[in-house]
Amino acid sequence: MSNHLKFFIDGAWVDPLEPAVLDVIDPATEEPFTTISIGGRGDVDRAVAAARKAFATFSLTDRSERLELLERILAVYNERFEDIAQAVSREMGAPLTFARDSQAEAGRAHLEATIAAFKSFEFIEQRGSTRIVKEPIGVCALITPWNWPLNQIVCKVAPAIAAGCTVVLKPSEIAPISGLIFAEVMQAAGTPDGVLNLVNGRGPEVGQVMAGHPDVDMVSFTGSTRAGIIVAKTAADTVKRVAQELGGKSANIILPDADFGTAVRKGVEGCFGNSGQSCDAPTRMLVPADRHDEALHIAREAADAHKVGNPRAEDTVLGPVVSDVQYNKIQRLIEVGIEEGALLVTGGPGRPEGLNRGYYIRPTVFGHVTPDMTIAREEIFGPVLSIMPYETEEEAIAIANDTVYGLAAYVQSRDIDHARRVAARMRAGSVYLNYPDWDTSAPFGGYKQSGNGREYADWGIHDFLEIKGIVGWGA
Repeated sequence: MSNHLKFFIDGAWVDPLEPAVLDVIDPATEEPFTTISIGGRGDVDRAVAAARKAFATFSLTDRSERLELLERILAVYNERFEDIAQAVSREMGAPLTFARDSQAEAGRAHLEATIAAFKSFEFIEQRGSTRIVKEPIGVCALITPWNWPLNQIVCKVAPAIAAGCTVVLKPSEIAPISGLIFAEVMQAAGTPDGVLNLVNGRGPEVGQVMAGHPDVDMVSFTGSTRAGIIVAKTAADTVKRVAQELGGKSANIILPDADFGTAVRKGVEGCFGNSGQSCDAPTRMLVPADRHDEALHIAREAADAHKVGNPRAEDTVLGPVVSDVQYNKIQRLIEVGIEEGALLVTGGPGRPEGLNRGYYIRPTVFGHVTPDMTIAREEIFGPVLSIMPYETEEEAIAIANDTVYGLAAYVQSRDIDHARRVAARMRAGSVYLNYPDWDTSAPFGGYKQSGNGREYADWGIHDFLEIKGIVGWGA
């Protein structure tokens, strides 16, 4: 029986205190495919009270108990893997192959990485006669986005549980079904009542109430910088910790000594993955000015090879973007790019040929983009790449760092020492050299307006801990 109209509070599926519903839209058809309940302050109060009650005992559990719980969660997650992938494909338009291999797989990978890190995580340190103890911070409000739903849910919930915290989760109301399935996974794994609670709803009515709640000790938020500022301001009144992973406008510096064709092609693929809906996507490609036209030719061919279409078709590479709001924003920014004088290399406004319904975007590449242009400064969050020429390496580094964001940067070079030197000058939380494999043990988080705190593996566990010094403990 579907729990779409329920919340998960204190170990049970419950009705909202005041009935209110919201359609969940399939972005491939623009039609509702299910309905969820949306909550309010009273529902948040119930969930926080359950988490607070559970914290009194769960915070005292030992490592072995919490490790066994995480391992059971992983086992049930694997059993529900296909259900999760199907839900992500339907709610956000991810092609099924991508929903399985990347979206659902991300949740599994984070569970495995957290379990591995947790086994050797040190909670106690002795410095002379002082004992330093790392303890769970308390009740945590977790607010997650629609673009990588399981990635963000798991890389918050798993380390919170490892730390001994209890949580109230608000998935995105735009893509909420995978979050509901995850709550079912937690229940089936035997998670103690009140350790995980889930309330669906909109940001102002649920997310902000969670952020400002006096019985919430910490907020972990992933989303736009605009929303992150609101969350931080709301949380400030109760002086709680706020960890944020926010927007990005990541530069991809292709150095003159790079394998140029491969570097440009993989840069296009990196930008367009997940239909461009990744906060760390390499959306600004910086190329030597004397090879700019060559880069445009390679990028056009790479972009035109991306088949856009029905997410349920096996040969689809890019599905739609998630909503009409996102579709309209991307269309506006493509038009602004043209108006401001960037060269439209391929793509452009409107839907791809043959698609007259659904939030589909034409894979778009701009050339001759200058640092002052809107498309070089604003996060577009769609399959839109800006190619920017540079004359010197110093200029490339300056352009890359000339942004309010600092989530990620990318450097391409045949000379790894050269790439490392440039990486050291990037003002970003993650720097990726020569398109490496994804590493779930690497810290993930941003500089500047891309947020604070770090996620993944042991880095995520640290975020959910308080540090206590017991002076005079003895040797």
